[in-house]
Amino acid sequence: MSYTKLSQAGDHDIGARETLRLIGPDPDNWVVAREGIDHNVLIVGGGQTGAAFAFALRRAGIGQVSVIDAAADEARAGSWTHYARMNRLRTPKILPGPEGGLPALSFQAWHEARHGEASYADIERIGRTQWAEYLDWYRTFLGLQVRYGTTLTLIEPEGAHFRLHLMVRTASGVEHRVETARKIILGNGVWGNGRPNIAPPLQALPATHLAHTSDAIDFAALAGKSVAVIGGAASAFDAAATALEAGARDVHLFVRRADLPAVPVSRARAYPGAYDNFPSLPDAVRWRQALRFRRAGSTAPADAVERVARHANFHLHLGAPWHEAGVEGDRVHARTGDGAFDFDFVIAGTGYAVDLHARPELARIADHVLLWRDRYTPSPDERDDALGAHPYLGDALEYVEKQPGEAPFLRNIHVFNPAGFVSRGVPVGDVPCMKRDIPAVVRRISQDLFIDDLDAHEARMNGQVPADFDNAAFAHRLYRKSGAEASAD
Repeated sequence: MSYTKLSQAGDHDIGARETLRLIGPDPDNWVVAREGIDHNVLIVGGGQTGAAFAFALRRAGIGQVSVIDAAADEARAGSWTHYARMNRLRTPKILPGPEGGLPALSFQAWHEARHGEASYADIERIGRTQWAEYLDWYRTFLGLQVRYGTTLTLIEPEGAHFRLHLMVRTASGVEHRVETARKIILGNGVWGNGRPNIAPPLQALPATHLAHTSDAIDFAALAGKSVAVIGGAASAFDAAATALEAGARDVHLFVRRADLPAVPVSRARAYPGAYDNFPSLPDAVRWRQALRFRRAGSTAPADAVERVARHANFHLHLGAPWHEAGVEGDRVHARTGDGAFDFDFVIAGTGYAVDLHARPELARIADHVLLWRDRYTPSPDERDDALGAHPYLGDALEYVEKQPGEAPFLRNIHVFNPAGFVSRGVPVGDVPCMKRDIPAVVRRISQDLFIDDLDAHEARMNGQVPADFDNAAFAHRLYRKSGAEASAD
């Protein structure tokens, strides 16, 4: 019986329940408990990454795993209902996601169980709100717990573990706590290793007149206003469309390049050979691939461009970087590459800068982290300072020491956010990286936790095991020589 037919019995999740039954119960926690350790693994970020890791670690028999998220509650967590403004995801619907190789836990199975196979077949790309609903189901169905209202403020190395300084919002106020962990996974989103990138001309604008696309923008307040959006990638187009749909009087989108990036060059390596083996490529090859993407520009999906182009009050400016900006009266006056303009509000869709020193929780460790500029020196015509600021990650997406032997604790921090782009070749944290990179991290964590307590595990492996049966099971069938045979001997 198909998953769809099973679901028609009235239980949408019957196929998923059957899958969990067939794979058997979760293994017991095998990690040796250590005095003074609160968490074997702390996962920072409760979105799709945090949920997928929590499930994968549980299936690997690794207990004492905690997931934290700075959002006040589940309704305000993650990007999909916060600052993601696209109508549909930018990744193909067929890519494996957080299901971890279990088809009944996939988006396709979830969608078909509720809407049928024909409905899924009609989807070109997954809707943003549908994806958010699926992720909510995934967390709830698997019983994954997230500690909301909890912000990591400082990672403090302490011998073989970390002291983690946390700010916890409670009903009575804010509490500051210190907890300990042996491993950390930074699944904290697009600026988890840096900051929003605000171009210099915009930095002088006050928050009353400027927002970054990562901010919670009150688009309803922009109704009847003249809005400028800076940037040529998808987030800029999504913000422009949302402003137009909210009733903005007009929206002008300014792109620094003379042409709108329209060629998604990364698709040239979207096949298993390149995807599976990219992390093991020579540094020079990985650098050139990242540089090719940077120079081609991040492309907005065609439907994102069409979404704004249908509005007569949308205006696209190409080859129009901003040179100056300031507030005059109650409006922003800007001098750009193609003229002077006045706006009521400005939205920066200018992406993110990788900058470990911009993250307060990394203050104690940032100086020790090996960056790409420390590891690889490109030819002058291939230099790119933004790429050089990315951390150079190891095989399990862990930080690497800048000076060997000075910061061995770095191998216990795994980076699962876009700072891994140069090392891994995809936007780490998005769906395209999950199939390859989540297992790599889980394998390393499992190996390290096992080897670190090898004496205890060797003793356990050499432990006494009771016999499954005694001699009574076969005594009546023991072969005994006859008297003649015994005499012949």
